[in-house]
Amino acid sequence: MSDSLKRMAILTAGGPAPGINSVINAATLEALNLGWEVWGVEDGFAGLIDDRLTPLEIQDVAWIHYQGGSMLGMSRTHPEQRGDLRPVLDTLRRRKIDCLVTIGGDGTASGAASISHAMGDALRVVHVPKTIDNDLPLPRGIPTFGFTTARHLGVQLVQNLMRDAQSSRRWYAVVAMGRHAGHLALGIGKAAGASLTLIPEEFSGHKIRLEHYADIVDGSVMKCLAHGRRWGVAILAEGLVHRLDPAELRHFSSIKRDSQGRIRLSNLELGVLLSDTLNQRLQKRNIDIQFNEIKLGYELRCAKPVPFDIEYTRDLGYAATRFLAEGGTDAMVLIDHGQRSVLPFDEMRDPDTGQTQVRLVDVDSESYLVARRYMQRLTKADFDNLDELARLAEIADMSPREFVAHYEYLVDDEPDVFAWRAEMRDTLPHA
Repeated sequence: MSDSLKRMAILTAGGPAPGINSVINAATLEALNLGWEVWGVEDGFAGLIDDRLTPLEIQDVAWIHYQGGSMLGMSRTHPEQRGDLRPVLDTLRRRKIDCLVTIGGDGTASGAASISHAMGDALRVVHVPKTIDNDLPLPRGIPTFGFTTARHLGVQLVQNLMRDAQSSRRWYAVVAMGRHAGHLALGIGKAAGASLTLIPEEFSGHKIRLEHYADIVDGSVMKCLAHGRRWGVAILAEGLVHRLDPAELRHFSSIKRDSQGRIRLSNLELGVLLSDTLNQRLQKRNIDIQFNEIKLGYELRCAKPVPFDIEYTRDLGYAATRFLAEGGTDAMVLIDHGQRSVLPFDEMRDPDTGQTQVRLVDVDSESYLVARRYMQRLTKADFDNLDELARLAEIADMSPREFVAHYEYLVDDEPDVFAWRAEMRDTLPHA
């Protein structure tokens, strides 16, 4: 690579996340400080395919760091989506781009790696990890940018729903974004104090029936009713769909896929199906409570970033440009305890599948224990206490033996520490 004037391009791809503009701001300002030219690529990799690049100056990026969305636009186009990488390479060569910053998730990182491999020493590439799902392979305890803001706003919305549920004597099934991991759903549910949260990680290694999910939420409803609470909010991670037995997908009327061949989870009405099932059960028991489904995700992606994400992403933008300036390439940049660090593209991939590794919720952690311990879910203690069991069975319109036969499988492998002490549970507000 020549030591003459550098030309750096920045693109954002995938779905939005709070803090993207802040990365663009810092990366651009640092490159301009170095005397480089900076080009913004419109609409992700599609802009490289179609040669849609715009020069960026200080006035273009000043004061965008606290705005949501992406000033450059985004798309889910993959650089090889049309079966030919040459249009992308031609644009980079024609524009004499020798540094590329990509901002996105696992699909964007994969595209960046493909371009870097094809361009060789003619191009330095760095990736900035972005997703509200928090599932990229960063070190333990380090969030992906946008997650903190998405959780913050999600908690506010769920708290409003909880107040509505309490006032209206109803339940909400809230489906939260999270294709593979339950970080966002669990973070929202735990912080908001939702009645329960279901995430795919707790069903690892198993193929699940829809009725299994329905039984868990149903058990929560009955447990709340047994103690005078006629309302609640259940948080469901959309990635629960991936734990279903493939035969269960017949319950979904239409399955659509995105440009990368993945099932569009937003089109699968998981919350609707569970709400319908639970409403039928409640009606059969003559219990006047209604379940309603709410989807939570798109409202979070373009929120104005909270101060944590603004500061974090400005550090990331600066780090990305400095990494390129110091001769780095083929890596994802991250901030670890206030210091710049990188993860090479090769180390991001699962050696068996070749795909970007997914960071899952650690269900053996104390943090998850805290979340489960304060959910309103059936536990082993409910089946060991004969008085409690009798109350639950009466609400279910079953005999205690029938109730055990139907629901006890839910707690077969459950640790005893997940259970509330009875005297604590009974002091919760009734409504």
